[in-house]
Amino acid sequence: MVPELGVIEGYFGRPWQHADRKQVMSHLRDLGYGFFHFAPKADAFLRRRWREPHPDAALAELADLSAHCRGLGMRFGLGLSPYELYRDFSGADKTTFIDKVRSLDAIGIDDLAILFDDTRGDVPDLAAREAEIVHTALAHTHAGRVLMCPTYYSDDTMLDVVFGKRPCGYLEDLGLRLDPRVGVYWTGEEICAREFSPGHLARVAEALQRKPTLWDNYPVNDGPRMSRFLHLRAFTGRPSVITPHIAAHAINPALQPQLSLIPAASLAASYREGAGYCYMHALRTAARVLAGGELAAMLELDLQDLQDRGLDRLGDDRARLRQRYAAVEHPMAVEVVRWLDGTDTVDRWVEDA
Repeated sequence: MVPELGVIEGYFGRPWQHADRKQVMSHLRDLGYGFFHFAPKADAFLRRRWREPHPDAALAELADLSAHCRGLGMRFGLGLSPYELYRDFSGADKTTFIDKVRSLDAIGIDDLAILFDDTRGDVPDLAAREAEIVHTALAHTHAGRVLMCPTYYSDDTMLDVVFGKRPCGYLEDLGLRLDPRVGVYWTGEEICAREFSPGHLARVAEALQRKPTLWDNYPVNDGPRMSRFLHLRAFTGRPSVITPHIAAHAINPALQPQLSLIPAASLAASYREGAGYCYMHALRTAARVLAGGELAAMLELDLQDLQDRGLDRLGDDRARLRQRYAAVEHPMAVEVVRWLDGTDTVDRWVEDA
C-alpha cells in the first residue's frame, strides 16, 4: 500500500526557478505524487517578512504554480512561517496574520501549512501559543487541509542546542491542544533521518494523538555542509511497513530540481514494491527513465564522486567531470555542471534569496 506522497519545498539556499517547479510537478504526478507544498526559506514574504504582501510578480507566479499543480490533479499548498509570532499573538499582529492567511487563500490553495521550524522555542507554554496561531489560521482559511510543523519537529537534540531547550512534554501538549483536523509534520528521530521505524512512528502518533505527516529531509542538500554533495542515491530505511503509521510522506527536495526526481521515483517504488524493493535497481531504473541511458550510466559511475567525495575533495577530477557533463544536453547534466561550478553551494544558513 502506497501512502499519499508529496513534496515540501522547505530548503535553505537558492530557490528553484518557476519553470523548473512546473516541469518537476508534471513528473511527480506521473510518479504517483499527490501534493506540492511551496515553502522555500528564501521566500522572505512567507517567513521573516511575512507581514508584508508578496510583490505582484511573485503573486502571479504562485497563482500560476497553483493552477498548474491543480490542473495535474495534485493538491497545492503554501507554507507560512509567521516568524516568532508566538511571542506576542495579539493586537495588530493577529489582524495582520489573519489578513495574510486570506491573501494566501486568494492565490488558490488546497493546503495551508503553518510552520514553526527553525525558530527559537524556549518560551513558556510554547505548545499553547502555537496551537492558538494554528487554530486562528484554521478558522480563517478556505484551504481544505491545514498542517503545522512544530518548533521541535524531531527527537534530535541538535534542535535544543540551536533553538533552546524544548519544553517538557511539548509533543504531548501539542497533541492535546491541536484540533484533530490539523496535520503535523515530523522529520523523525533525527533532523535528517536515516530511517523511519514503525515503533518510532507509533510513539510519535501516540504523543500527537494523530499520525504524523513525514517531512523527509532527503534528498535535500542545503546548508554549508550538505550543499557540497549531490544526493542521488535511492531511498533506503523507509520500509513499506510504516504506511499504517503515517498520514502522508513528503520529501524535502535537493537544490537541483531535476536531479531530485531520481530519489523521488525510488521512494514511490519502495512503497509500491514492499519487501521486493532493491535500492540500486530502483536508482538505475529511475535514472534511465528520467535521464536516458547514457546520462544514467554516467551518474551511476560517478556516484561516489558526486555523493560521497563532494566538491571539496574532488581535486583535479572536478574539471574532468565538468567536461564530461557539459557535453551532455540534458537538464540533469546542466545541474551537475552548475553544482561543479559551485553555483549551488550555500556558504551560510541564509533565508532571503
